[in-house]
Amino acid sequence: RMPRVKLIVTGDDFGYCPRRNRGIADCFLAGAVSNVSLLVNGSAAAGAAELARRHSIPIGLHANLSEGSPVCQALKTNSSLLNQDGFFHGKMGFRTALSKGLLNMSEVKQELQAQVELFRELTGHLPPHMDGHQHVHVLPEVRHVFAEVLEEYGITYTRVPIEPGLHSCDWIPPSLMDFYLGVEEDSFNTVDVFTRHGIRWPDIYIGLSTMGKNMSVSSICSAIDAAIGEFVSKAPQSKVVTIELMVHPGYPSVPPAGGCGEGPDDFSQSWERLHELQTLMEPELQSHYRARNIQLCSFKDL
Repeated sequence: RMPRVKLIVTGDDFGYCPRRNRGIADCFLAGAVSNVSLLVNGSAAAGAAELARRHSIPIGLHANLSEGSPVCQALKTNSSLLNQDGFFHGKMGFRTALSKGLLNMSEVKQELQAQVELFRELTGHLPPHMDGHQHVHVLPEVRHVFAEVLEEYGITYTRVPIEPGLHSCDWIPPSLMDFYLGVEEDSFNTVDVFTRHGIRWPDIYIGLSTMGKNMSVSSICSAIDAAIGEFVSKAPQSKVVTIELMVHPGYPSVPPAGGCGEGPDDFSQSWERLHELQTLMEPELQSHYRARNIQLCSFKDL
């Protein structure tokens, strides 16, 4: 017998630009996304918070230490988190600086706290969940600071990007697979830290294998079905299984609008954003959810 499935479909990078905001909101109104993750340093963060309020979109915090500018006033100049141009180090630059011991963890903590406070200012409440933009929250050292901040604010839920079946996804190019496997290893090493701080996350995470052009109704359905099958074989008594599907839909950014202080990146301008939006809205996907007794929900419904 199949357990009941609670599926959180999280639209990441809410607040990145007005077109991204509109696309994510359209997905929510169509029942294709059930939860969003806000970049508070995004150029359209205030507009995103307003959309969430207007449409009662469940919203959490997408903590950002790698793209754009910090929100903490004290860190906007002369901080270990910034490169010579005065912006965050970037997805790979952040990892390089961290591995060289160049990042000051008290500044990481300061910035994370400032982002939680700005989230509260924009939305009127604390985030029910908080994850990391470009998966920075599971990196060595950062994971400890991240967990402390969540515990201090009483934020219960996060994301641990360990995706079942990732290793057999032969359509992912080797360079990207290397990055994903690094994220996976960091995630495995984070489990104990988050557990010690009383932080929780869904039973199953999906999203790396189904991103951008790799997203299709069948790729989502088979990823969900395989993950549930594997989970049930290990925990046959489970009555409810919780899943987070990470997605990045939107109408592609058009420069100069968007970004987190530096203008929009290639990822956000890509046709793949629209492809995700259209795929998630496919009626066929909605009927698969119904057939499998999959209920879309948000973190606060867990």
